[in-house]
Amino acid sequence: MLECLLYNTSSKPLSLTLSDKVCLFRPMLNMNCMSKSAERACLPGSGNDVSSRNGMEDSVHSFKAADLVIELSQTHKAKPDLTNLVFGTVFSDHMLTIEWTSNGGWQKPHIKPFGNLSLHPACSAMHYAVQLFEGMKAYRDADDKVRLFRPMLNMNRMANSAERACLPAFDRAELVECIRRLVQVDLEWVPKSDSASLYIRPTFLGTEPSLGVKKPSRALLYVILSPVGSYFSTGAKPVSLWADSKYIRAWRGGTGDCKMGGNYGASIYAQYEAADYGCQQVLWLYGDDHQITEVGTMNMFLFWNNENGEEELATPPLDGIILPGITRQSILELTRKWGEFKVCERYLTMADLRCALKEGRVKEMFGSGTACVVSPVGRILYQGENLHIPCQDDFPQLASRLMKELTDIQYGRTQSDWSVLV
Repeated sequence: MLECLLYNTSSKPLSLTLSDKVCLFRPMLNMNCMSKSAERACLPGSGNDVSSRNGMEDSVHSFKAADLVIELSQTHKAKPDLTNLVFGTVFSDHMLTIEWTSNGGWQKPHIKPFGNLSLHPACSAMHYAVQLFEGMKAYRDADDKVRLFRPMLNMNRMANSAERACLPAFDRAELVECIRRLVQVDLEWVPKSDSASLYIRPTFLGTEPSLGVKKPSRALLYVILSPVGSYFSTGAKPVSLWADSKYIRAWRGGTGDCKMGGNYGASIYAQYEAADYGCQQVLWLYGDDHQITEVGTMNMFLFWNNENGEEELATPPLDGIILPGITRQSILELTRKWGEFKVCERYLTMADLRCALKEGRVKEMFGSGTACVVSPVGRILYQGENLHIPCQDDFPQLASRLMKELTDIQYGRTQSDWSVLV
């Protein structure tokens, strides 16, 4: 049977020949495929909602912070109540935008009033996920000075992600300076609190105005600011994890080590399934041996006595499927400087964890990231069994110590070259 829909393209009666009509070829197969993709992306369906090295040379000069064009907003939004902040829902008065084209290169950076973007409907970021982002923060110290935490590490990671996404290269130091200027413009949006901060979201989009799958000839780099408190609704309390090999966050040869939106959007479906099981986050596993990789959107650390009886802080190695977190790197550098126990980047499996728990060798387990800094793990649901992780007084000793040392640097209570004044 010919499965074809005919549409009349003239004002003549529908009894005309086929040449007067337009034919769609098996359109319902496309709709079925689209519906399945929408379900996996947690987008609304038609009644069946879900329940429960790129060769691109930097042949043009980068943008320069000295060329910034600043247009100040004529109106100012009210600052939010810090006690009821929901992560990423309130934004400051201004934003930074920088455009690039293959013919003209980087244009002058602009700081302008916060507002919507205008994008071509065929924009490659929307169709093929030619997109990436970063996450960093500005902190206000007791002397009313505002600081950034290790911003060049974010720029290095962003540059690596841009290369993988075939987006143009940029001068990392110039972008940091542009971000500093943006924060200076919206300085009053940096919370006057040591339990809140100003989240900085640099974003890089391919804006190629065509449906061809190719390197974009146009791109947009922009930065927005959002005052934030605690990332998790539970605050500093231990989180519960659902560990299942049903879904995979990243794989070797993929983009798991890049901060691309697709890595996060594809994780939402599993996050909701974890919630159906009474867990707050997903513990991402990889391979037939169920290697532990990341915790939700965080890097993972295990503090234990290892198989050889050594006290060890372990985290999975950067093998291409792990995001090189700035907080992760900072924890490794801090604890190695302490020299009090073994610090190791190694593979860990669920069998290793389960055995260590039975033998009483696990001391703590926690995630790390810009949004949460350090987040203890209290329980893991794995193969129908609840694995209880030691959590003394809700915030274990090592996690608590790391949280204090890191936040002391971020808020200027401890002098460090990791902290950069705005």
